[in-house]
Amino acid sequence: MKTTIRIILGTVILSAVLWSCTKTDSSVQTTTLKNSINLSALHLNTAVNTIASTKAYSILTFNGGTAKSLSTTETAYKVYITLDSIKGIYNYKPVPKADRWGISLMKYFDKTADDNKMIVKMPLKKVTDPRTLRQYAAGDSALTNNFSIAVSDYHNNYNNYHDFDYIMTSAITIDDVAAGNLNIKYVVSPATGVNYASQYTFSGGYTADYKYLSGDTTLSSFAISENSKVLYKEELRTVKVDTARFGREHEYILTIGDVQIIRKSGTKAVTVSVAGVVQTNAVVTMVDKAADSEASVVKHRDIQITFDDGTTTTISALIGNSVNNIKTLFDSLHSVFFSAYVVDWIAYDIYYHRN
Repeated sequence: MKTTIRIILGTVILSAVLWSCTKTDSSVQTTTLKNSINLSALHLNTAVNTIASTKAYSILTFNGGTAKSLSTTETAYKVYITLDSIKGIYNYKPVPKADRWGISLMKYFDKTADDNKMIVKMPLKKVTDPRTLRQYAAGDSALTNNFSIAVSDYHNNYNNYHDFDYIMTSAITIDDVAAGNLNIKYVVSPATGVNYASQYTFSGGYTADYKYLSGDTTLSSFAISENSKVLYKEELRTVKVDTARFGREHEYILTIGDVQIIRKSGTKAVTVSVAGVVQTNAVVTMVDKAADSEASVVKHRDIQITFDDGTTTTISALIGNSVNNIKTLFDSLHSVFFSAYVVDWIAYDIYYHRN
């Protein structure tokens, strides 16, 4: 009798567990678009606010400075720099020097040790404003080298603007605490076009990355993820046509959490889905405020959603608190001024033994 009771009790418990799982799965599948987009936008805003508050964000998003211009004699400039030619540990030292653009950065650095990487240690204040690297101020003597970048892979093979390949893999530390990793791969070829990818992994599991691939079909994307879970991603595929300099939009995909919005050229219809399930009752309208060669909600595009209950919202309203920071991240990973104004210029001066 006791055995029978145990079997019946076990069956009841198992049935209850299975019913609970079924109910949970069903509730996930029937989650409304409205609830899902609101929740996904909330997670995105939390992530972007966290990223924007980091010290790494202030480094990555630097966009000032004056770009080095090529003279007529430099148009044939070529260089091939590998990690082996620049590796070592370099420490910043504040010394009085003339304030001029042409001065070598290595006048402000000492090579203190050999290493398999290129490790540069310098004040964070100088990193967030690289223009001051070639400027000496009396207060510089009080600065500490609380910023470090360890470059574990570097390859700079430059032939001309239309033919070069560049790779950089690095880890950043601020105040002796890991602050993230910056990785760049940039290949330009007259035959194959442009293949560009840049990624910054912030401490805490957040990652921002930008990709661009040219050709008869041009692909570009920008994404923010948390532990491989996409919080925000825009993808654009364009096809070259003779009548349009930048081609025409062929397919646009916006992903915010579990919500995905897709528009293909040749149709005004826009598909929206939640966790892969198409929402047939939702109405989505693209609102392009100006012509844009690389459409993005952080530039000139907005998206209006009408839910099945008749209420409406827009993407700009949902992520209004984050759109400027997302745009800054987008532009920063597109250009990566920090890499050019700090890592590359130091690498050039080490390579050419400029003191």
